[in-house]
Amino acid sequence: MALKEVPSTFSRLVLRGARPSVQILSHNGRRAASNAATPVQEQSEDFQDLESQSSFLTGKPSPREVKSYDPIKRAESRRTQLPRSRYQYRPPRYFRGPLHPHQPPPTSDPASRLFVPGPFSTPRLVETYQSTVAADIMTLAYSHTPPGTVKEPRADRLRSWDDSSPYMKNRPKRGPRGSDNLRLLEKEINWRTIPKIKEVTVHCMVKEAAGSSGHLHVAGMMLQAITGVRPEVHRVKQTVQNFGIRADMPISLTSTIKGDAAWEFVDKCVNLVLPKIKDWPGVNGSSGDNSGNIAWGIDKNSANLFPEVEVNYDMYPPAYIPGFHVICKTTATSDRHARLLLKALGVPFHGKYVN
Repeated sequence: MALKEVPSTFSRLVLRGARPSVQILSHNGRRAASNAATPVQEQSEDFQDLESQSSFLTGKPSPREVKSYDPIKRAESRRTQLPRSRYQYRPPRYFRGPLHPHQPPPTSDPASRLFVPGPFSTPRLVETYQSTVAADIMTLAYSHTPPGTVKEPRADRLRSWDDSSPYMKNRPKRGPRGSDNLRLLEKEINWRTIPKIKEVTVHCMVKEAAGSSGHLHVAGMMLQAITGVRPEVHRVKQTVQNFGIRADMPISLTSTIKGDAAWEFVDKCVNLVLPKIKDWPGVNGSSGDNSGNIAWGIDKNSANLFPEVEVNYDMYPPAYIPGFHVICKTTATSDRHARLLLKALGVPFHGKYVN
């Protein structure tokens, strides 16, 4: 038994002595950061065009290369134009709601279908308003409120139910008396609420159009020449035998002017047309709709005083020239403030003022 155990014990001793040498060799074979790396092999042709260093480490071009670079000459020497981008944005034609994935861009974006370039100039009346009229109106209508002043609570403008019946509970308040809508409240004028012209509407009712359409055509040509806007035709809703009109018959025209064109139209009326009307006292002081809109009329004898009609008077038959109404819509919420604005711009008023 002892002879059999000797070889096994001898083999254990031999292997135990050989282990450290194997471990040392294995540790020496590992590569550390301090060990020398193997030489770099040559790159293939596919990777030779790549830069070996970062662009931040490259040197600046020489002054001679900078002077020799001419982008205009390079563009002129190009035989063919560069290819344009394949992606071309087209805004949607219709607005399908705020939740639709395709939304049209704002009107100020040049890609919008409703984009209007400009303004390229400022009307004379707008410059007068910004430099003089706006400050004068704010000074005239200014009401000082000391800091810390407690505002008086206003009573409810709509009547509530008396709750005498159980059916009146949780009902909305009663509507206003005499009208379906509440009238606007007059706002105090400050630097934010100075009234100004919002738009101008020119309306023409042609009674003679019931017998001959030529009167309506001449009226449309004249309104388009005066306002610069193609008029909208309105048709009769119901047949009226006393007036000799039938349903769906074109009878009136309307042109709406907005923006700078509205200011130019008011300037033209104040300085060129209204002063030439003989024995015209001015706009009636009771004119207005209690919402800041003032209207006045121009008869057919004074309609030819507009410069667009005078320059080509033979184009409009005198018997076919109609009169029309001018409705000046302002941002004011009362006729008093709207009248104050128009008087500052030069529109004359007469009679008793009705606010």
